[in-house]
Amino acid sequence: MQTLAILAAKLSSSILRCFGRGGSLPGSIALKIDDKILNKLEFTGPIILVTGTNGKTSTANMIADLLSYAGYKVISNRKGDNLKAGITTTLLTNASLSGRVNATACVLEVDELNVRHILLNIPVTCFVVNNFFRDQLDRAREMEQLIESIEKVLPDYRGDLILNGNDPNVVRLSLKAKHSHCYYFGMDMNAYSMQNTNEASEGKFCPECGSKLVYDYYQYSHIGKFHCSQCDFKTPDMDVILNHVNLNNQSFECDNILYRQPYMGMYSMYNCAAVLMVAKYLNISDQEVKKVFSNAPQPAGRNERFEKNNQICILNLVKNPTGANEVMKVIETDDTDKTICIVLNDNEQDGTDVSWIYDTFFEKIMNEHTKSIICTGCRGYDMALRIYYGGYKGNITVVDTIEKAIQTSFSTHLKVYAIATYTALLPTRQMIVKEMGL
Repeated sequence: MQTLAILAAKLSSSILRCFGRGGSLPGSIALKIDDKILNKLEFTGPIILVTGTNGKTSTANMIADLLSYAGYKVISNRKGDNLKAGITTTLLTNASLSGRVNATACVLEVDELNVRHILLNIPVTCFVVNNFFRDQLDRAREMEQLIESIEKVLPDYRGDLILNGNDPNVVRLSLKAKHSHCYYFGMDMNAYSMQNTNEASEGKFCPECGSKLVYDYYQYSHIGKFHCSQCDFKTPDMDVILNHVNLNNQSFECDNILYRQPYMGMYSMYNCAAVLMVAKYLNISDQEVKKVFSNAPQPAGRNERFEKNNQICILNLVKNPTGANEVMKVIETDDTDKTICIVLNDNEQDGTDVSWIYDTFFEKIMNEHTKSIICTGCRGYDMALRIYYGGYKGNITVVDTIEKAIQTSFSTHLKVYAIATYTALLPTRQMIVKEMGL
């Protein structure tokens, strides 16, 4: 059955490529033939699993680049097929018929809800966790349930953990992983740290005793330096810590070495901290890390910039309040006159519950420099109502298609910020490219 499952995955993947397609179907077919196929594979070298609500794709891709620069032959699910079937596709299409994976390192992004299907089925060397936030409540349910699904498999996990030490919801995993050594990355207090926050904050109570958590400072949302008011649960000592953070020039220091991060925002610096922790864990030099940061591609929709004939458009993906708030902060720092186009969908991949828009501080972009806000998508009117309730005094327009929204945005002849949910991202990007003639 093992050989047949691998052969089926390879053949179906080849057929799909002939039609210019990819995806997780080959893995689904293989799992139907042999549902234990992952347990039967043979690996050489480190296997790194990366998860978290925000930033797992960028982090996993940078770690894959890091290992490639360090001389490993790496396979990775770079296109984001991060469910069990997608990961199975990645591994089987890079394996021999005997089940030997043809790589000296594997870096696999995994959806949080699928960790329980992967972590104990392949010999994971280290498990990297960025953060946990509320996200797609209709699919992932409450964050507590999501974390518990991971905690249930940790008592039998014998690899190492690389954890965001500033997120109490991530640090709590160490309490369940009794056979694992934990390494922590984080960020020191800096000019952008806050004593108080009114952002959506999930990390309010101690996971060990249930008492209130006390914060010395916040970086964003519930990320910061914390300790329990009753027991000894607290921010752990860091193995990698960023300091001298400068968001204006996107730089920071670590171990007295200056780095420049490839993406904007404080939340992206945590992705870089995770990469630095993996580099330290595998004894990879800081020069290779710098090479990763300087050559990191800009993912589609992550502050992606389009420019032609004095027209500028910047596209961002949003999918939950924490990520959206960080996008709002970036836009807020731009004091030029602008038009904002928001595309809100509620398809299954977006999350059918769009109540998160009321936990997002759209008020940050409701200032004199935002001349108009154009809303569209399946829930365009809901988005417009949110902007209206936020007290925006400028022009709010609702249009019925993404094409009209982009055309209307560009007709203002101002810089355009396009904000789109998951299923709207590619169509929005395509319309931007079409309208700008790129």
